[in-house]
Order: sequence, then C-alpha cells, then structure tokens
Amino acid sequence: MMKRIFLILGFIVACFAPSFAQMADPVHFTVQQKQVSDDEFEVVFSGTTDAGWHVYGSDIADGGPTRAELTVETGKGVTPKGKLQMRGKVIRSMDELFGMQVSYMEGNVIFAQKFVITEPKYSVSGYLTYGACNDQNCMPPTHVDFAFSGTRKIAEKPVEIVPEETVSPDSEEVDTTEIEPATSISESDLWAPVIDELKALQDDTLQSTSDKSFWKIFLLGLLGGFVALLTPCVWPIIPMTVSFFLKRAQNKKSGVRDAITYGVSIVVIYVLLGLLVTLIFGASALNALSTNAVFNIFFFLMLVVFAASFLGGFDITLPSSWTNAVDRKSESTTGLLSIFLMAFTLALVSFSCTGPIIGFLLVEVGSSGSILAPTIGMLGFAVALALPFALFAMFPTWLKSVPKSGNWMNCIKVCLGFIELAFSLKFLSVADLAYGWHILDRETFLALWIAIFALMGAYLIGWIRFPHDEDEYNEMGEVIVNPRTSVTRFFLALISFAFAIYMAPGLWGAPCKAVSAFTPPMSTQDFNLFHNEVEARFQDYDEGMAYARAHKMPVMLDFTGFGCVNCRKMEAAVWTDSRVAEILNEKYVLISLYVDEKTALPEPIVVEENGSPVKLRTVGDKWSYLQRVKFGANAQPFYVLLDNEGHPLSTSYSYDEDIASYQAFLQKGLEAYSAK
Repeated sequence: MMKRIFLILGFIVACFAPSFAQMADPVHFTVQQKQVSDDEFEVVFSGTTDAGWHVYGSDIADGGPTRAELTVETGKGVTPKGKLQMRGKVIRSMDELFGMQVSYMEGNVIFAQKFVITEPKYSVSGYLTYGACNDQNCMPPTHVDFAFSGTRKIAEKPVEIVPEETVSPDSEEVDTTEIEPATSISESDLWAPVIDELKALQDDTLQSTSDKSFWKIFLLGLLGGFVALLTPCVWPIIPMTVSFFLKRAQNKKSGVRDAITYGVSIVVIYVLLGLLVTLIFGASALNALSTNAVFNIFFFLMLVVFAASFLGGFDITLPSSWTNAVDRKSESTTGLLSIFLMAFTLALVSFSCTGPIIGFLLVEVGSSGSILAPTIGMLGFAVALALPFALFAMFPTWLKSVPKSGNWMNCIKVCLGFIELAFSLKFLSVADLAYGWHILDRETFLALWIAIFALMGAYLIGWIRFPHDEDEYNEMGEVIVNPRTSVTRFFLALISFAFAIYMAPGLWGAPCKAVSAFTPPMSTQDFNLFHNEVEARFQDYDEGMAYARAHKMPVMLDFTGFGCVNCRKMEAAVWTDSRVAEILNEKYVLISLYVDEKTALPEPIVVEENGSPVKLRTVGDKWSYLQRVKFGANAQPFYVLLDNEGHPLSTSYSYDEDIASYQAFLQKGLEAYSAK
C-alpha cells in the first residue's frame, strides 16, 4: 500500500516537474491586420505565455519594467490613431522594487494599434517591443515585426485626419524610406560563441535555481511540520494513537503496518490539500495575489488573528460536527479506509494548532509562482507530521522517553504567535507601498520587529505571561510567584534578545542581511548612513574588454536590465555584502550590459541568427544578441566570468541570493584566471 502511494506521488511530481534550459522562449506572438472600416484598420498582436510568465502592459511610467511600445519604421498613406491598446485580462499591482503601479497580462496577451488610411494606397511596417518576466528571470526587450499594405476605397468626401497622440517617440515623424542594413556585428574573438566551453565547465554538482527553490520549499514545510508536532493539539495524540494500533493488532507486524499506513494517510491528506490550493487558484493567480495590495491586507489581518490565537486570545477550531461525523465513519468501517479516516480526524482535531502554520506556509510558498510549490510545501509538512507515528510504531520502547505534555508546549505555541505577528508586517508593508501611506517605512518596520522579538525574549525569560500559561506550585500547593527559568528558555531568550539588538543598527541604515528579504526597500529609509555600493566600470562590452586587456584583469559580465526585478534583488542582497563588493570592485572589471537599453544604434544592424535575419535597432538589442549568440542564454540576471580574451573562467551564475555561493563563484573565476 505504502509503495503504491509513493509511486503515485512520484508520478505526479514527474508529470509536473519543469525542464530547465538556459534559452527561454516563453511568449509566442502572431500578427494580423483587421479592417475596421473603409478608412481604418488595426494591427493586432495576439500572444500566449508559458505558465508563470507575464508580459508588461503599455501604460507603465518611465523608470519601471519594460513596457509594450509600437514603433512605426516606414509608413505611407497611414497615420496612427490613439495609443497602443491592451485587450483581455489586464492585472494591475504595486511593484515594491520600482515603487509604482504596473500592469501585465498572463496567458492570453493582446495588443492592438489602430491606423487611419489617408491615401488610396498605403503601406506600413514596424515592430512591437515588449518585456516578459517570471518569478526567477526576465527576458530582454523583444521585438515582433509587422508589415502590411493595401488600398482604400475612395470616400465621397475627403477624410479629415484629426491629429492623434503618437504611439512612441519614434513614431512622431514617420520615416518613409527603407532602412538599409549597416555593417555587421564585429566578428572578433571577443564575440565568438563560447557555449561549448561553458558546458564543459558546468559543475554537475550544482543544482538549478528552481531545484534549490523546491528544496527550500520542502524544507520550509518540513520545519513547519516539526513545529506543529510540538503543539498541544498534536503531541499528546502521538503516544495514544501508536498504543491504539499496537494493542488492537494481532501481532506487532500488523500494528507497525497500520501505524505506517496511518502516517502515509496523513501525507496523502496534506499533499491533496496542496494540490487543491493550486487547482483552485492556479500558480500564476497565487503569485498575483501575493503582490496585490488588497489581498496583502487580508493576509496581514489573517496572520494577526492566527497570532492572537497562539498567544491565547481564543482558539480557532473547525465545526465539531465535522470531526464527529468523520470519527463515527472511521468507527463503522474497517481496513485501510478506517485508518485513512482516523488520519483525517487527526487533521480536523489538530486544526487549531496546525491551521495557522499551514495558512502561513501556503501564503509564503504561493508567492513563488510555481504550480508545484503548494504541493511540495504540504509534502514536507506532512512528512514531518507523519514520521513519529511510523517511528514509534517500529520502536515502541521510545515512547517511554517521550517528554510528557506540559507548559513547554504552550511556550512553543506562544513563540509561534510572536513569529506570525512579525511576519504579518511583511504583507502590510506591500499594501503600505501600494497605497503610499508611509506608515511602515523601513525604520518603522524594524522598530516593530525589534519590539516583537524583545517581547518574545521577555516572555521566554518569564517576565510576561499569557492566558494559557500554567502556574507552578510548591510542595505546599501554593502558587510560585517567581518561578525558575529553565536553561532551555534562557538560551532561547538570549537568541531572541540578540536578534533584536542585531536589527537596531538598521534604524540608521545598516543592511541587516538576515532580514533584508522582509523589510521595505532601503529607499523608504529616512536616515541612512550606510554606503557600500558596487558600480560597473563599463556599460560597453568592447570598451570594458579593452580595459581588462590593458590592465591584465579578469572580467565579470553582468547581463541585466532596467526592468529586471531579480537583478535589483541580487544587487541589494548580494552585491552589498562587503566580501562580494571588495572582489567586484578590486579583482574584476565589472561590465554591466542592459538588454533593455533603448538608445538607438547609429544605424540598425542586420545579423543572421538561426538561419534568419535579425535586425538590431538599439544598444539593448546588441547586448541581448551578444548574450544569446556568445553564451546561449537570454534571461536575466546572468553573470559570467571571462578572461580578457573573452573565454569563460567558470560556469555561469543566475538568480540565487546565497552570498556564500556567489562568493565561491567569484573566487573560482579568480583561481582559474591565475592558473592561466
């Protein structure tokens, strides 16, 4: 039975597990001309996105992600009418990093531009520029070309053309001449492909970023499950349930089998819960909710309620009729169904303790945008919850050494309340940025966290008591006014106080790396004394490589973008580390190449890629082409270490905020350069 269940779970994971490749093609567009009237037509760009990807809209302000824009290159007998339109389901949310409202579309993406026909014969050509991102990477600005021509029926009256707002700066004066291709990209060794060299350097022991994310989600669920085990709703049930299986069984072997089946049933129940969440909301919807201001307020209030419950304000329980109905059903059945229903009863009875933990876990992993995240999180939670039932059934003598129920379990529950209260502020911060309240700027956020963890330390040391804390009595049956603090609680209090003190310098701008993923951006800090920034020496590949050759230094290429969210995260969380900053500033020539740089090239360059001509119009196009052709990648952030002749020193690096891994990546490149 157990083998079958694990085989089914393995099959589910295998079916949904994504494949990873460096070259991504997540958006697919088709273009068509639709006649609106005798005097008007529209060019319609219809696209579909892969799961987890979205395309940014056309109404995003300057300084934000790459917005959709239409550029008219040649036009005769036509005039653009109005702006580029978005059609379909447009999602609008606050982007924390850019500090602005952004719009984007997922799944089906449609852009349309109307044109007015001004002459009997007309022709028009140009391209749509759009930006696409998922939770891990961003595509460089991508072009979709179009070209149409036709004739207009002669109207009885002359057509009066009303001046319309232009589509983009490039379309204010339409160039009616054909663009002649300029000279091709330099064919020096610096631009020569090194894809095979990169593959040869690939370390097989390195996991993909997504694999690491899944492991982190599983471990987060596992941690949540182990914490839930130690709550008053679950811990006392373990010895009773295991003893029940061993006593009712005809022999020890069958008792062990039933207990293991009981544990596997728990895993199945919670994994099904994770799948249900994904099927109801969908991975992209969960990701959208995680950045929606209204839902973040809801998540904040929900976690505050859970925290109040853990602190002893009230108990959150499911209707007793549900528990009684399932319990009666388990008693009236036999075999595997009976054991499964008993496991379901445990899930219902323990909800007052496990519910807040599960709710927090699903909110956290749901923001990953992966269809597997809720399922993997629940798998980790269920494995931790089910493990003791199987182990104690196989080794029943261990039950004698199990700590008895007591006030220590309520202590764990109260500490969880403090932690949930702290994490609730993360969601309030998103809403605060969205509405511009400025009630939770970075220093305010840190001040609240300092207070919360200081109070948790005070509780652990015994200075604060909550409703469910039990009194201690002396031999005379009298309540002890000042009970002793256990050694365990003392060390936990020490950690909590130390964490609060660690965050204190953040009030004056210290980065506080341990909490940088949760705090509001540094731009909201009113008083900042911290200065440890890394700036690229060059933003031109050829110039940077010439400098590296002259000074005999290795190079780090940083393929980035102005609209790349994860690029900014890496710069804020990793590059600000003093060890990383020192290496980048002193040991390497850092060249940052922005693939969404819109500065026009002196002349468009036509190159051949995959057997088809590709027109490079902007500086960003040029660097995107370099990344694709030389390194076989097209997603950002993308970091690659080179010698000053353009050959790779180690494998490439993508989005991963692990500072130690990034430092090891840089050190490996230095060692390889020294060995040459």
